Amino acid sequence: MDNDRPIGIFDSGIGGTSIWSAIHQLLPNEKTIYLADSKNAPYGQKSKADIIALCIKNTEFLLKMNCKLIVVACNTATTNAIQELRAKYDVPFIGIEPAIKPAATNSKTQTIGILATQGTLNSALFNKTAEMYQDTKIIEQVGHGIVQLIENGNINSPEMTQLLNSYLNPMIEENIDYLVLGCSHYPYLIPQIKKILPSHIEIIDSGEAVARQVKNVLREKVGFSTIEKNEPIFYTNSNPKVLSEILENKYKIIEKDF
Repeated sequence: MDNDRPIGIFDSGIGGTSIWSAIHQLLPNEKTIYLADSKNAPYGQKSKADIIALCIKNTEFLLKMNCKLIVVACNTATTNAIQELRAKYDVPFIGIEPAIKPAATNSKTQTIGILATQGTLNSALFNKTAEMYQDTKIIEQVGHGIVQLIENGNINSPEMTQLLNSYLNPMIEENIDYLVLGCSHYPYLIPQIKKILPSHIEIIDSGEAVARQVKNVLREKVGFSTIEKNEPIFYTNSNPKVLSEILENKYKIIEKDF
């Protein structure tokens, strides 16, 4: 049945597994295929043309796997390429972008922080969204070096602690009360971020919202799987060790050049 085809999910690396996890928890009967393009990570410093080309490559791979829906589990890829993907392919696409709206709407200090990649913060889609909240002061910070450390398995390293302090302390001084994580890699840093931020500052990431949107699109357009307990499939074009570790060594990882 068409309903039983898999959901495809891709990211510039292992970070989108935070999105995959939210989808898998909400929709455990759906078969998922995850694509980690770690060989080309990070996307955040690449040109828009290069990002679009990589997204097309990833999409073609997932379409060959007969995916019924594709989740672009990368803020940089979404903000730079999702319009082109939707124009080129018939399959439904669900993207992820920094959750400015809930932060700006609920902020009492009217000051929020965004930690994201250069590619996301420079994108037209991000800036169009940010312009809608001109009464809110938005502190933008590029997370230089964070993705590379995560991709190399150095999540809890002294280098990571030093980077996070240098990025977050100026935001604290600006009196933010919300921190928006604008990269799907960053939720893996929440335990460390909480040690730096005062307790009143709320952290927002987009995983659960994306999962709910996947459920809505399945209900309205594609249909739910009729098969129970589908085993997820993970592909990477780089060393599978870090991807396996972040998934707690629970799943088989297929190393494949794509």
